[in-house]
Amino acid sequence: MMDNSPTQGPGGRILGSGKRILSLLVSMVETRLQLAVVELEEEKARLFQLLLLLSLTLLFTLFGLASLLVLIVWVIDPQYRLYALTAATVVLLLLALFCGLVALHKSRASTLLRQTRKELANDRQALEDTHHE
Repeated sequence: MMDNSPTQGPGGRILGSGKRILSLLVSMVETRLQLAVVELEEEKARLFQLLLLLSLTLLFTLFGLASLLVLIVWVIDPQYRLYALTAATVVLLLLALFCGLVALHKSRASTLLRQTRKELANDRQALEDTHHE
């Protein structure tokens, strides 16, 4: 009968080293996949915030333009209505501008899988360093 257990000596050490390398590689891949999943979830949350801010920007712009239209229609009415509509128009348009700028800033700050790519670059560098030694 043949014994399937690893033999002692050089062959056993090579086999053990191969198993350790394989388990390290599997562990590295698992860690990188978990990191990628976390980053994708964060990116999904950022995209949702961006869509919400863009929706608010459009809403405030719409209200600002509607107020501007009412302002133009009522320009011949008494002086107090004119000031009230002017103030509402300015406030809504400023809110639209603010939300638009925040959305633009958030869209530029977003990078997909930044940490995963960084860790993969570190892994590649470590493998190259061990290869050259």
